[in-house]
Amino acid sequence: MKQRSKSKSILFKVVVYSVCLLLAILSVLPFWVMFVNATRDTYQIQQTALSLIPSTHLMDNIKILLGKTFDPMKGLTNSMIVSVSSTLLTIYFSALTAYALVAYNWKLRSPFFTFILAVMMIPAQVSVIGFYQFMYKIGMTNNFLALILPSVAAPAAVFFMRQFMLASLPLELIEASRIDGASEFYTFNKIVLPIMKPAMATQAIFTFVSSWNSLFLPLVLLTDNDKYTMPIMVSLLRGDIYKTEYGAVYLGLALTVLPLFIAYFLLSRYIIEGVALGGVKG
Repeated sequence: MKQRSKSKSILFKVVVYSVCLLLAILSVLPFWVMFVNATRDTYQIQQTALSLIPSTHLMDNIKILLGKTFDPMKGLTNSMIVSVSSTLLTIYFSALTAYALVAYNWKLRSPFFTFILAVMMIPAQVSVIGFYQFMYKIGMTNNFLALILPSVAAPAAVFFMRQFMLASLPLELIEASRIDGASEFYTFNKIVLPIMKPAMATQAIFTFVSSWNSLFLPLVLLTDNDKYTMPIMVSLLRGDIYKTEYGAVYLGLALTVLPLFIAYFLLSRYIIEGVALGGVKG
C-alpha cells in the first residue's frame, strides 16, 4: 500500500514538473526566437521565420541599424528617464493613496474608492485628444513631463496597493507610531513602505514594462527626434515591404527588451520574499 502511494506521489511530481518545464519553454521561446532573428539577415527570416540556431549576420544588422539614424543610446536614455520616473511616481503616490484609504476612516472613503474603480474602466485612448490639446495649450508637447506626471494617478496600482494593505498592514503599528508622536509621513515612509515592498516590487515591474513599451502616447506627444523613446525608434525602422531589414528590426526589438529583463531580475526577489512571508503568516 505504501509502495503504491509512493509511486503515485512520484508520478504526480513528474507530471507537475513536466508541465512546469513545458510552460517555461513556451515562455522563453518567443524571446529566444527574437534574439536568434537578430543574428539573421532578411532573406533567412523570410525563408524560415522560426529558427532556434543563431546565424552570423549580427554585425551586419548592427551596421544597418546604426545606418538608419537609429541611436540606441539616446533611445535607451530617453526611455529610461520616462520609465524610471513614471515608475517611482506611480509606486509612491499609489501607496500613499492606498494608505489614506486604509489607515483613515473618513466620510467619503467608500465613494472615493468607487470613483477610482470607475476611472479604471475608461480606456486611455478615449481621453488622448483632450489630453493632447491640454498639453499643447500649456506648451508641454515634446516634453518628458507630459509622459511622466500623469503617472501620479494610477487607479490600477492604487487598487492593488489597497488590497495588499488590507491583508498585510497591521493598523496597530500605525496607532502605536501615532501615540509615540511620529508624524504621518514618518509613519508612512518608515513603517508602511517597508511592509509594502512585495506589492511595490510587483507594481514596479508592471509599471516599468508598461511605460517602457508605451508607443501610442509618446508618438502623439513627441515630434522631436532627440526625444524619441526606444519603441518609437523601433517603429520607424520598418519601411515599405521591399525595404524592411527584418534582422535590424529584430535587433532593435532585442535592445528594447533587455532593460525589461534587468528590471525583472532586480525586483523579482522582493516578490518571492513577499510570497514566502505570506506563506509563513498563513
